[in-house]
Amino acid sequence: MARRRHHEEHENHERWLVSYADFITLLFAFFVVMYSISSINEGKYKIFSDSMTGVFNQPDRAIKPIPVGELRPRTIEPEREVVDDESPQSAPDSLVSIASSIRESFGELIDSEQLRVSGNELWIEIELSSSLLFTSGDAIPNGAAFDIIEKVAKILAPYENPIHVEGFTDNLPIQTAQYPTNWELSTARAATIVRMLTLDGVSPGRLAAVGYGEFQPVADNATAEGRGRNRRVVLVISRNLDVRRSVSGVGSGNAKPDAALRRAGTQPAPASPAQAPQAGAVNSPSPAR
Repeated sequence: MARRRHHEEHENHERWLVSYADFITLLFAFFVVMYSISSINEGKYKIFSDSMTGVFNQPDRAIKPIPVGELRPRTIEPEREVVDDESPQSAPDSLVSIASSIRESFGELIDSEQLRVSGNELWIEIELSSSLLFTSGDAIPNGAAFDIIEKVAKILAPYENPIHVEGFTDNLPIQTAQYPTNWELSTARAATIVRMLTLDGVSPGRLAAVGYGEFQPVADNATAEGRGRNRRVVLVISRNLDVRRSVSGVGSGNAKPDAALRRAGTQPAPASPAQAPQAGAVNSPSPAR
């Protein structure tokens, strides 16, 4: 009887490649996760850092003790007549001072037409190109925006004129979860600038934000240059609240210093009741609210 030959099984010497490939895949995934964790949005981090600094630097507040026992009646003093120290001509002087300071501080941006200063005896406009402050299609400020707005805030903080910030876009449609239309984008950008001004020392009672979307262009949207011109943020510093209401109702581009506004501009802005300062900030009461 013929003996049956036993065939030796061929040994696979390349099985280690399977384990090696799995190891390389896991190592690649690990480094991708580490890189994504290390990427930080500078704009969001700056706003968060400023907010936390304001909260933890809040001065201690003492509770006023309740007096016990009889109190002597206070002497009744005659009411003092409130006299406006500023003459009607002094408020326009503040507008002139603000405009001059802006021109001196931002000469290079004005020469490059990325910042414009204009106005009249009732209000002034500081127009900033959106490309200076934001990335395309977003309302998160970029790194340069913090330096620019900080310099603007230092100029505006000593004054008491009402301010409203206007946001504008071009006519290219946007449809994202955060900004369904240009209305939301323009308003969010204006609100971002208002918040940055507040963090840099401008009284919140003086500020307001409004967005006009794509509907008040100053240039032709048919060209790239025109669309870039229309993507802008405008800070409008008004003579008083009456002027601000009139200008913000139609937009600074459409407002005219007519006779009614001039009559409103000759009256001082109404004084506001004293308000408690917000956490982390000490703001002087503004007579413009």
